[in-house]
Amino acid sequence: MRLYHRGAAFCKKMRGKLSKMSEKQNSRDHKRRLLAAKFELRRKLYKAFCKDPDLPSDMRDKHRYKLSKLPRNSSFARVRNRCISTGRPRSVSEFFRIYRIVFRGLASRGSLMGIKKSSW
Repeated sequence: MRLYHRGAAFCKKMRGKLSKMSEKQNSRDHKRRLLAAKFELRRKLYKAFCKDPDLPSDMRDKHRYKLSKLPRNSSFARVRNRCISTGRPRSVSEFFRIYRIVFRGLASRGSLMGIKKSSW
């Protein structure tokens, strides 16, 4: 999305919308993380019962049914690492939880403790 070819008022307006969108995406992702943490033990237990070949098939089916009744967002597969400042889902550093371009800007300004630009 190019913002530089339009007026300053448009850029300010779009910047506000982008921050609202990223806030919405980050809050949705945060809710998914909380749900995944809440149901983690139960989900692992049901999966272990489903995969156990020594159990009778009707018992495995019962646990598979219980697994299917858990909320979809309680799966860790639906959690996405997002940048906390922009909400971007790709090329996010797991340790800092920020997008690579944002990371580069903060590092060059000296805003990140212990990070400096390398030169040799």
